Amino acid sequence: MISTRAHGFQRLFTGMMGLLITLTAAASKPAPLPPEQADGWSLRQEVDNVRIYTMEREGSSFEAFKAVAELDVPIENLMAVMINPESCKEWVHNCIESYAFGQGSFQERYAYSVNDMPWPVTDRDYVLRIQTQGDATTGEIIMTLNAMPDMRAEFNSRVRVDRSDTHYRFIPEGERTRMVWVQHTEPNGALPGWLVNSLIVDIPVKSMQALEAVAKHNRYQNHRLQWGDDGQLQGVAPAGR
Repeated sequence: MISTRAHGFQRLFTGMMGLLITLTAAASKPAPLPPEQADGWSLRQEVDNVRIYTMEREGSSFEAFKAVAELDVPIENLMAVMINPESCKEWVHNCIESYAFGQGSFQERYAYSVNDMPWPVTDRDYVLRIQTQGDATTGEIIMTLNAMPDMRAEFNSRVRVDRSDTHYRFIPEGERTRMVWVQHTEPNGALPGWLVNSLIVDIPVKSMQALEAVAKHNRYQNHRLQWGDDGQLQGVAPAGR
């Protein structure tokens, strides 16, 4: 017969193990995406009109980055690019596949994309929820992109990114636009340090430079922002509509 003391020890041991597992999981979970104005951003590199800042994240071996640039295109052009679900291939560095899926709206929609990685590293794929909001008073537009890995089946040939948080802010300045891009991603799997360190600079620099060029293409000209009676952004459409 098992003694009452033994039962008590078993319950105590089980409780302590449960607490240890909970604390370990909490400690390993990366911290939320840092705000634009947070203390701790360190200037990593400045290339032409793009400045890259980085910050270490608690619970993660990968740094967050903040990219700031003055783009020589109006905000309407940029948003015409951003609402195109396949435009990732045009401007995001290493994006080789992108399309929308599921039910969605301008304010909240879903996309799947693939990032090409240099051999022998396996390509990474993303399932993203994209939320867009804008304020007619300031003219600013904010987009947030968050990984939703379980919304689509995984592929054996790709590694699914299960934690990625991105914040875009577009500030109109006449015919120019100031863009702030903050992102932190857990790419999963084993990645060499040299690759991670290069991507954290190469991706935002090359992407923002490409975005500025792409937004000048004819198909992204002559668009207008559609504002609701409540002053909130409802969509982007060709100027004639």
